[in-house]
Order: sequence, then structure tokens, then C-alpha cells
Amino acid sequence: MKEKIIQFFKREWITITGGITGALGGYLYWFYIGCNSGSCPITSSPLNSTLYGIVLGALFFSLFKKKKKNEDNHKG
Repeated sequence: MKEKIIQFFKREWITITGGITGALGGYLYWFYIGCNSGSCPITSSPLNSTLYGIVLGALFFSLFKKKKKNEDNHKG
């Protein structure tokens, strides 16, 4: 079980890093810029802003993952 967890982190480290970076960015955005009136659905709450940052960060960083050769689409 421990080996599977380590293997998962080795395989997905860039996506996890993106999520952490996005969480920090989302929280900092709420802290410095945020919306005090409550009318902004994302930036009015630190939780919403942080979760949104996690998703965007993970998606953005996952664009930089290299594909393995066995994952390539082969026509035939």
C-alpha cells in the first residue's frame, strides 16, 4: 500500500504541485483583492477562492505533464 502511494505521488507530482500553488494563489487573491460585499460567488469566501485556485492550478500544471510512449494513440 505504501509503495502505491509513493508511486502515485511520483507520477502526479506536477498536478499536486499545481494544486498547492493554486490554493496559495486563490487564498492570496481573496486576502488582497477579494469581494467584501458578498455578491462575488468565488472571491467572497476564502474557502471558495482557495478551492477554485486548487482546481485551476492543478489543471494548468497538468498541461506540462509528459505523455509516456505507451499512452500514445496508435492507429492500426
